Amino acid sequence: QVRIVESGGGLVQPGGSLRLSCAASGFTFSNYAMSWYRQAPGKERELVATITSVGGNTNYADSVKGRFTISRDNAKNAVYLQMNSLKPEDTAVYYCAADHPWTDGMDYWGKGTLVTVSS
Repeated sequence: QVRIVESGGGLVQPGGSLRLSCAASGFTFSNYAMSWYRQAPGKERELVATITSVGGNTNYADSVKGRFTISRDNAKNAVYLQMNSLKPEDTAVYYCAADHPWTDGMDYWGKGTLVTVSS
């Protein structure tokens, strides 16, 4: 059974850091690009970062570029999002998603982890 489980969210002060983890199972992880999305209260879901199946290419939303880093460890079926210099506007539920390159849209989604950036 496919499982995608995010962890690492929590409360952090502005300027602080968090590292989100995504553990995947039930599919051939190394064949999929992985992405982090987020959704803030009252706002639509937005793409934060994407990493290709072997980690050779990454893409970031302009709002997080230079502050966030996406990475993956295919041996562990895991993807990470290192978030530095956090801002209150980064507050959102963060979702991990898997995307096979030959399908349209995301194939699998996690249930999300909440990140709150506040003083």
